[in-house]
Parts: sequence; structure tokens; C-alpha cells
Amino acid sequence: MRFSQLLLPTLKETPAEAEVVSHKLMLRAGFIRKLASGIYCYLPLGLKSIRKVEQIVREEMNNAGAQELLLPMVQPADLWQESGRWHKYGAELLRFTDRHQRESCLGPTHEEVITDLVRKNIHSYRSLPLNLYQIQTKFRDEIRPRFGLMRGREFIMKDGYSFDATEKGAEETYEKMKYAYHRIFTRCGLSFRAVEADSGTIGGSFSHEFMVLAATGEDTIVICKECSYAANMEKARAMETPAPQAEEELPLTKVETPGKRKVQAVCEFLAISPANLVKTLIYMADGKPVAVLLRGDHEVQEVKLQNLLGATEVRLTDDKETFDSTGTPSGYLGPVGLSLPLVADLEVTKMANFTVGANEKNFHLQNVNIGRDFTPARTADLRMVTKADRCPVCGGQLELTRGIEVGHIFKLGTTYSEALKATFLDDQGKEIPFVMGCYGIGVSRAVAAAIEQNHDKDGIIFPLPIAPFQVMLLNLSTQDEAISKAAESLYADFTTNGIEVLFDDRDERPGIKFKDADLIGIPFRVMVGNNLTKEGKIEIRERAGSRTTAVPFEEATSRLKQMIESAMKNCQL
Repeated sequence: MRFSQLLLPTLKETPAEAEVVSHKLMLRAGFIRKLASGIYCYLPLGLKSIRKVEQIVREEMNNAGAQELLLPMVQPADLWQESGRWHKYGAELLRFTDRHQRESCLGPTHEEVITDLVRKNIHSYRSLPLNLYQIQTKFRDEIRPRFGLMRGREFIMKDGYSFDATEKGAEETYEKMKYAYHRIFTRCGLSFRAVEADSGTIGGSFSHEFMVLAATGEDTIVICKECSYAANMEKARAMETPAPQAEEELPLTKVETPGKRKVQAVCEFLAISPANLVKTLIYMADGKPVAVLLRGDHEVQEVKLQNLLGATEVRLTDDKETFDSTGTPSGYLGPVGLSLPLVADLEVTKMANFTVGANEKNFHLQNVNIGRDFTPARTADLRMVTKADRCPVCGGQLELTRGIEVGHIFKLGTTYSEALKATFLDDQGKEIPFVMGCYGIGVSRAVAAAIEQNHDKDGIIFPLPIAPFQVMLLNLSTQDEAISKAAESLYADFTTNGIEVLFDDRDERPGIKFKDADLIGIPFRVMVGNNLTKEGKIEIRERAGSRTTAVPFEEATSRLKQMIESAMKNCQL
């Protein structure tokens, strides 16, 4: 492709709307343009990178035995009502009514549609297992779309769905998809981790997120430095504190703590550690108050709490709601005598003779013990993991780092097949529900994530497998006939040899061409200039690392092919 014929509107300045690196660079490099909030036009170079990701996804999904299809973006409301998600999914589901007064939505995902398709067409265990996928535009009406393609309303996604006859078969399919995802993101040239994750609104028994590691990532993930354990913050666990040695229960004591509401203030006043204090937080779970007990130096992980309670929504109460629910000001709450359901984090059950609020302004209780003074209705892991915790698998050191979710796989089980009565006949003639799995990849998001992970002050540094072109060829002297003729010869030779090349044939100064080449981030830059007339050589510059190699003109194509092949091998399992 010739630069002079390409729609590539690069920008010198960063648009004010752009916040994160990928958004800034994709706008400046002419990859995308905004149409409306969270909705973007994909320009030629941006689309080429997206198509590269799509091709890798297709190849690996097909190799894993999945079949590609295409489902409607518009979905009837009755399917979502049948599954129970019409109201549960929330405002992100863009609902509308057509001219016949039929309610529909724009698909944010396709569990209902695929389950309906399979229940109408697959009736016997002999047709299983079945694995289907599509690559399609999705729409989620984000309340605050931001960060360009990282969190848009309209985006390109690969979503796949598996149907098995048994739990064992479904687990085998899940592992096969997990391996395929490792291959996909490795082939894309990304540094990533698969982490344990919460299933969220999709549902199911367990799931993994595939996180591209990047300092600018919006998600915090927990990884072990000494084993393969990794999880997002919603799912992360820590090694449990060992059960303490039997400790004599001391007499319950009420102490005055005038004006001491915060954990740190109470601990300093009473000369105790936050690890010896239990704080009582009031949450609204689907509109009903519940008291959550947590060690003073820990924080609630709200998704864990939501899952424990089976609630659609949980939120921390404000001071007024706290007082209305308990009759006690915030900061002095405690579990002893509190007439609300009590749920306690597991670490609280390992404590003895600890301090809590006395449910009276300016007072706390010391030497409180579970069993003698109060009994929680339920206990579970409810807290956020910290960097001070140890790995629950090997006891090794945990690290909190940043990541960008680009893929998510779920073992759905029979969540949707039971809701939609999607069944088949097993080998005994018994009617049973399909055991399902769900597998998503944010295709357009993966390109943005690659840029978040691979850039410098000058622009994008594309991993070779998903770069819009492999090589950018620069004619550095369009007025010199010999140089121009040599550049045209290389362009033809590269194209003939299957090298994907963007030829900068513009009548512009070399400095402008260099800046655009750095901004666009194509992996290899071939420069044809004065070195050709002086020494008969061209220069090949690698975008990553900025290494420049002078090569005889006659060897340019063969050397470039070797460099491309070597770089591609680094993106293989």
C-alpha cells in the first residue's frame, strides 16, 4: 500500500478527549475516529490490526474444533425474559420497541440466542460435544464510556459457546479452550496471565480472565511470584491465618473512646493493633441492611459479599442510613447485641479478645469473643487480598500488579440450558440439560491493550503478528531519480515475496516520515536514502529497541524475510 493513497489522518497533538495511552495514540496515528460517545469508526490501519487478531482467533478456534457462525445482533426480549436476565442485566442492556410494539435489545452477549438455536436443532447425545463461535459487533450501553476502544459502547468481540453431555465433558472442553486462548494471546505477541475470576452477570460455576499485563491497566490482579497462582481482586484468596492457640477469654470490658470513630484513631487511643480490632460495616443488599465484620486492617471485597448473599446489588450505607438501620452513629458499631444479620470474614473467626464498637456513641468493647458474646450467621472469605498476604497455593509472596482484560472463559454448567429448557436425550433415552461453557475475547480491545503494553514516547511499538503492516518502506529523497527507482524496486520485490509493506512515497521531509513511522509503530522500517548512492546499502531499523542495520541493496529482501521469520518465532508456544 502506498502512503500517498492511504486514508491515514495522523495528528501532531493529542485530542483533549483522550485519557489513556492507547486512546491517545490510536487517534494520533489515524487508526480510529470518534462518531459518538463510546462509538468509533475503524480507519484502514486500525481495521487491519483488528483483522489480524480476528485471523489468529479463527485459526486457533478452528484448530480446537469450534465452528464459526453468525448470530443476529438484535435479540427478542422474550428470550432474555425466559433466562431471567431482562431486568437483572441492568441499564447496559439497550432495550427498544419496534413498530409492532415488540420489545428487543441490542446484543451485549449471546447466551440466550445460542441456547435457543441449539435447543431447537440438537436433540441427541450423538450430536455432542458441540462448540460454536462468532466474531461480531456487540453493544453495551456503558454509563460512562471512556478510554477509546478500552471501554466503548460498541465493540468487536469473539464469543463462543460449548455444549456437552456431561460435566466431565464440559471440563475437558473448558481446558481445551483455555489452552486455545493461551495460544491466541501468545501468537498476538502479548505478555499476559490467565487469572481466576468471578463469573459476574454471565453466571456459571467458575471462570478465568486473560489479562494483558500493563502498568496502565484498569484492573488489579494478584499473582504469585513462586507458582502459577493468579486471580483478579474479585476472586483472589490469601493463605488463611493458622488457627490460634487456645487463649483464655478475658472479661468483656466497656471503655470510653471519646470522638474516636476511625480505626486508626481508636487503635492509637487504646494502644492496640488494627489486627486486634473488628470493624462493623453496614451494607445494603438488595435494599436490606446487613452487618459485615472485618479485621481492622482489611477491606471488604464487595463482589465476594454479593456472591455470599446472592444479591443483585450491594453497597455501603452512608452515615444517615447507618444510623437509621442501627440507632448508632458510624464508627461505634459492633456485633454484640446488634439486631441485624451478621456476616463475618474468615479472619475474624481466628481472633480472640478483640475490640469492637459498643453500639453507643463514644464507647467500644474490649475482650470480645465469638461464641460467647455474639455468633455470626455466616462466615466466608470477604476481604481484599493485600501484598502482605501469602499465596493460598504454595505460601509464596504475592504481587499486586495491573492488567487489562482481553478474554474471559466461563464454565456455565446448566445455568442457561435449565432456564431455557434446552435438553437432549442421553444414551439411556433420558431428557437432560446441556452442560455449557462460554468463551469471549475482546478483539478490538486486544489491539488497544497491545498498544498499552507496547509503546514509547514516540508512539506505538506493534507486536509483529498484529501490526497493520510488517514493514514501512521510506523513500527519503523523492527528488533523486536513482533513490526513487530503488525504492520502487524494493516495494515491488517486497510485495512479490509476501512481505506486507506500507510504502511512504510522499514528497515530505525525512523528519516528517520518521515521526510518522515511529507514531504508527510498524515493526520494521526500511530507509532508502543517501546510503544507497554512497555505499549501495539501505538501512533496516527495528521499532522495538531502535536497532539499525545497514544491508546491501541486493540482500534487502532476503535479510528482511529472515528478520520477520525470527520475530514471528518469538510469538509461538
